[in-house]
Amino acid sequence: MKFYSLFLASIITLVFILQSIIPGLTDSLLLNQQSIPQIYRFATSIFLHASLQHLIFNLFALILFGLILEKLIGSNKFLAVFFSSGIIANIIAFNFYPSSLGASGAIFGIIGTLTIIKPLMTVWTFSLPMPLFLAAIIWTIGDILGIFFPSGIGNIAHLSGLGLGLLLGIYFRFKHIRKIKTKKAEYSRIIIPESYMQDWENKHMR
Repeated sequence: MKFYSLFLASIITLVFILQSIIPGLTDSLLLNQQSIPQIYRFATSIFLHASLQHLIFNLFALILFGLILEKLIGSNKFLAVFFSSGIIANIIAFNFYPSSLGASGAIFGIIGTLTIIKPLMTVWTFSLPMPLFLAAIIWTIGDILGIFFPSGIGNIAHLSGLGLGLLLGIYFRFKHIRKIKTKKAEYSRIIIPESYMQDWENKHMR
C-alpha cells in the first residue's frame, strides 16, 4: 500500500495554498467553456477548490474512504478509480455548468466503488450510524434533488462520479470473486508427484 490517498490529499492542500497566493492560478486551471482546447484542465480542475469549507469536506472524505478503498483494491487501482471518476465527472459536468472545479466527482467515484465492495460498512451520516449502501442512497437522492433546486453544488458531477464508481465496484467485486473461486479450485485438486506414481508402479505392478 503506497498511501496514494494521503499523497493526493497533500497535493490538493498545496494547490489550495497556491491558489490563495498566486493571482490567476485558479482561472488558468479550472474547467470552463473557454478551456475546450486545453484538455489537461479536465484533470487539473480536480485539484482546485473554491473555499476552505469545500477543501476540508473533500479532504476528509478522500482520506477516510480513500485509505479504505486503497487497502482493499491496491494503490494503482485506487489511483485509476480517482482519476477516471474525476475526469468522467468533469466531462459530463462540462455540459451543464459554466465552470467546474473540485475533487468531489473523484471522491464520489471512490464512494461508489467502496459501496459495491463493502456495502455493509458502517459510516456516520447526518449524525447517525448506517451501512454505506444506505448512506450512498441518501447522498444520491440529495444530489438528484439538488439538480432541481440548484445551490451552487455540482450535483451532476457527483452523480456522474458515483455512477462510474458503482460500475468499477462491480468489476472489482466480481474479479475478486473469480480469484477466490480459482484458488478454491486449485486447492481442491489432488496433485500426485510423478515420482510417487512410478515408485508405486514399480512396487505393486511388477
